[in-house]
Amino acid sequence: MDFNTKVLHGRSTGNYAFKSTLPPIAQVTAFGYGSAEEQEKVFNHKAFGYAYTRIGNPTISAFENRIAELEGAPSAVATASGMSAVTLSLLNVLSSGDEIIASSGLYGGTLDLFKDLEKFGIHTHFTRKLTPKYIEPFINDHTRIIFGEVISNPGLFILDIPELAEFAHSRGLPLIVDSTMATPYLINPLSLGADIVVHSSSKYINGSGNSISGIIVDGSSFNWDPSRYPAMKDFAKYGSMAYSIRLRTDIWENFGACLSPFNAYMNIVGLETLGLRMERICSNARELARGLSTVKSISDVNHPTLESCESYYLAQRDLGGFGGGILTFRAGSRSRAFHIMDKLKYATIASNIGDIRTLVINPASTLYIHSTKEQMADAGVFDDTIRVSVGIEDPKDLLEDFVQAIELTDKE
Repeated sequence: MDFNTKVLHGRSTGNYAFKSTLPPIAQVTAFGYGSAEEQEKVFNHKAFGYAYTRIGNPTISAFENRIAELEGAPSAVATASGMSAVTLSLLNVLSSGDEIIASSGLYGGTLDLFKDLEKFGIHTHFTRKLTPKYIEPFINDHTRIIFGEVISNPGLFILDIPELAEFAHSRGLPLIVDSTMATPYLINPLSLGADIVVHSSSKYINGSGNSISGIIVDGSSFNWDPSRYPAMKDFAKYGSMAYSIRLRTDIWENFGACLSPFNAYMNIVGLETLGLRMERICSNARELARGLSTVKSISDVNHPTLESCESYYLAQRDLGGFGGGILTFRAGSRSRAFHIMDKLKYATIASNIGDIRTLVINPASTLYIHSTKEQMADAGVFDDTIRVSVGIEDPKDLLEDFVQAIELTDKE
């Protein structure tokens, strides 16, 4: 099945109570049992069942199963937010003294997370680009993970996943990628060699900006040698499923970063139109980027479908010619960026991405307020940068809106 058929009719859909087309919302805290012995087996993971929503819920399982199928993975674990997904994907295998190698052009919230991990003895080496050439000098006996974003936010650098995965595996390292900006519609990183995929499903997967959530997808392909990853010692017996089982029954369960059943349900509702929305959003982003490229009073319009973009080739090769739903441009100064944003009629000034509505933000004054100038530059963020999360509005109206806002600002 192709994507839009699979999302509605795949093996992870259906079989819901009363033959409903969507899973019921099990909005409960706990589940009752007919005997203490039966409950004991479920709590000790010796029998399938649900005991307490923090450690399992049928509505949440329905969402996890759908994402796992779309990503071509045996399992997935949903979390309370995208940031909790990133955090737990790392802490599931890391210990104090371990090191991560990551791009310095990551989303600002992820950069802040890596600062916090320093307090727990986990150090991150940042490279200007996440390529073998830049990574090699930082690899040492303490290196445990290579982490990157499939499409960086907001720099729009695209990872060469096959090249990076081959290099990482040759050094005995896993590749963990954040595919929030790409979604399973544009790319399946596991099929290209990545080991773990995380999403902030609050974004495109949800699609309407109504529920915070994240998800971790395990490709079950990496050998988590307990001598290098001591946290996996008690789980090595599970073989290829060691990562997922430790994640679900240990760190995710104990940290309490569970997704609410209602939010899981809202994500399933959004997921069913993901393919349609992404096709329209990506098309709109391409048309808006091309149109803005002709406006002389702004500069550095960036979108992976523009041949001037550094990631144009990888967008053509790995993303089917799509470039995602984000574009950026520079207004000339921070105050000018603010004026342009304030004059937009259809775009909302908001910090989310992946909504059906077009959203704009000045990242330097918001998402990157804790970052250095160097980190911002590596992320493609400057004082005058405007990030546009393109929605599903009519493309002609979007372009006219941005042009009128820029022209009004030019007249001031």
